Amino acid sequence: MAVEFWIRAIPNTVTVQEADFLETALELTRGAKLLDIPCGHGRHAIELAQRGYRVTGVDLSLDALDRARESAAEVDWRRGDMRELARLNLPPERYDAAYCFGNSFGYLDAAGIAAFLADVARVLRPGGRIAIDTGVTAESILPTLLAKRWHRLGDITMLSETNYVAEESRLDINYTFIHQGAEDTRPSSSYIFTAAELKRFLGRAGFQAVTMSGGLTGEPYRLGTPRLVIAGRVSEQRGG
Repeated sequence: MAVEFWIRAIPNTVTVQEADFLETALELTRGAKLLDIPCGHGRHAIELAQRGYRVTGVDLSLDALDRARESAAEVDWRRGDMRELARLNLPPERYDAAYCFGNSFGYLDAAGIAAFLADVARVLRPGGRIAIDTGVTAESILPTLLAKRWHRLGDITMLSETNYVAEESRLDINYTFIHQGAEDTRPSSSYIFTAAELKRFLGRAGFQAVTMSGGLTGEPYRLGTPRLVIAGRVSEQRGG
């Protein structure tokens, strides 16, 4: 039910726009090797694979991966936790670029961010690029935070109930999906960092030329901007 809701929630035109952005921001050339983590049901990975890129999609959800595999066999789908990327034993310096789109970056706490970025940097070739999209930076989420929100898509209704734990800078959200009288509740937690803190995390992981914008067209990121898109590249010389 949850996977079906998110499939319905985002029209294909949005996926195409985001794939266009990734091609530019990641400076992709035909046949480039890409890492999509986490890939969810694979909307970006599938679109980019159809454009001629070689994509590896990683996600922890079996439900999401099952839908992804039904849609595209040409993508290298792998089950794994973005917090434990090293467990997948991906070869070092294999990928030309990586991206983390769809708000999943917020699942990581400080230690998780450091480990994730270090793991991604390890599997990117020198000069390889990363792009991250998130709507849960402090400047984006806190000014407009609501305790409850209802969303309806066709015959599926979703209720999101939020609780901000200030002493942990953590946002706990229960998503309840309702369909034909059945309910499915999925709890989640996101850790809240400022944009400047995220930029410093990338710098410590070895990413250079870090840029931040408030969307796909390069608009400035400001207080209250709904999303942050942050990008950078691995040093051409490891350790340099």
